[in-house]
Amino acid sequence: MIEIHDTTDFRSEAPSAVMLGKFDGLHRGHQKLLREVLRLQDAGYYGIAFTIAPEDHPVLLTDEEKRGILERAGTDCMIRCPFVPEILRMEPETFVSQVLAERLKAKHIVVGTDFRFGHDRRGDVSLLKKLQGRYGFRLIVMEKECHEGREISSTRIREALADADMELAEQLLGFAYPVEGTVEHGKQLGRKIGMPTINQVPDRRKLLPPPGVYFSEVSAGDSCWRGVTNIGYKPTVDGSFLGVETYLYGADEDLYGRKVRVRIRRFRRPEQKFASVEALKAQMEQDIRAGKEYFGIEEAAGKTGKTSSFFRLT
Repeated sequence: MIEIHDTTDFRSEAPSAVMLGKFDGLHRGHQKLLREVLRLQDAGYYGIAFTIAPEDHPVLLTDEEKRGILERAGTDCMIRCPFVPEILRMEPETFVSQVLAERLKAKHIVVGTDFRFGHDRRGDVSLLKKLQGRYGFRLIVMEKECHEGREISSTRIREALADADMELAEQLLGFAYPVEGTVEHGKQLGRKIGMPTINQVPDRRKLLPPPGVYFSEVSAGDSCWRGVTNIGYKPTVDGSFLGVETYLYGADEDLYGRKVRVRIRRFRRPEQKFASVEALKAQMEQDIRAGKEYFGIEEAAGKTGKTSSFFRLT
């Protein structure tokens, strides 16, 4: 997949099918748009996921996580248009004529019902319908996806995260909530007490569920494990480091310096401050036993083998 970012000098050399939106989370509603673009790709059009998003806005998916999902889905191109006045102050019809029609050669434009664009967000689906004949594209408007009678939205997923309701977040997203990052060296306390863990520092914009302990699945390359993840400041140790630390069942690989994807499945308990390292160890042992029960892990098991696809179109 080609990724274009940090520039407004982007062009398509072939007639394209473009999906437009923020795509924060790439949730099940967004996946409806993506499936349509992939269908048009199969018909011979160049598939483009085009998004404009503020650089410092807190996100459900980082740029790298979003890129990975789109790439694994088979998208031809991802364009992350910078949040700059040149684009933000562009009149809606100018955006359609200069960006979509001229630069991207859009023949199909795929959007949700509430899509807005252009200066002061004055452009909408109604305007796109009026312009499709003039600029030679076909507009495809996808209805909202619903779960339990409510529309799926990034806001609803953020609410689920704030409540540590990881099962609901997964149902809305269509996949378990991910945290990707390179494994870094920590203080190796877990190794010293016989419970080695991997440490990650998430992107500063990444939204995390409340500090606490979660059951998780972890993948690196072709390998996948189940695990127990602590998100937060590790108050018993030093109280200053916001990060993600995971104990892996059955891990036998050196993961330092490798990119790892943690998928958070279920909340176990809030983060606590313990009176001693011994008390922390006792609680970790309880958490590990609880994780084995949750995953149905036998004593000698834990590693699940090859990873299955993180993102599947259904």
